[in-house]
Amino acid sequence: MTSRARQIIALILLGGFVTGCAQTEDWLRGRRTATPSDPVILGAPSADSYLQDLHALATGDPYTQVEIFSDAESAARLTPGPSTELRFALVLATPGHAETDPQRAQSMLREILSQTELLTTAEIALATITLRSVEERLTLDAESRRLRAENAQARTTETDALARRIATVEAENRDLREQLTEAEQKLEAIMSIERSLRERSDNPN
Repeated sequence: MTSRARQIIALILLGGFVTGCAQTEDWLRGRRTATPSDPVILGAPSADSYLQDLHALATGDPYTQVEIFSDAESAARLTPGPSTELRFALVLATPGHAETDPQRAQSMLREILSQTELLTTAEIALATITLRSVEERLTLDAESRRLRAENAQARTTETDALARRIATVEAENRDLREQLTEAEQKLEAIMSIERSLRERSDNPN
């Protein structure tokens, strides 16, 4: 092998080593690297654009939240597609603002994930993670409503039982008062008879 050939091979190996190091570094730092299996969707937003919106929505003031919601809603309505609808669904799924709607978000995310061939890998991951979060949130909300309903029913039942006990006691008290009045009348009648008898015995004529 000539010196020139050895130099060419060394350069090729060096280039491959550098590329491999760069990909490994990207992987370790959590940066997404392209693979032949990743779909190529022209015009698809990056994951960062979705995350920036969600961060601004979660931490922004009410004016910022309204602005983000209106922009996402308008984009989904005027230019419908997996990306705009995903953005709007993510906004609906985010708690902490006036327009949050987990049920609508759940429905939209399920529909979006039925079209994975039109989504990038990052979009599929975002939609899947958010859908799981929304489903858990809805489950917890349903359980919370069930417990509140049970507590309300228990309070109603307890209140009804207390009202019945009070009504029973009041009825018993009325009966006792009537019996006492009757007994007092009988006693007064007896005392009247005794007075009459004493008067007769004191005045034989």
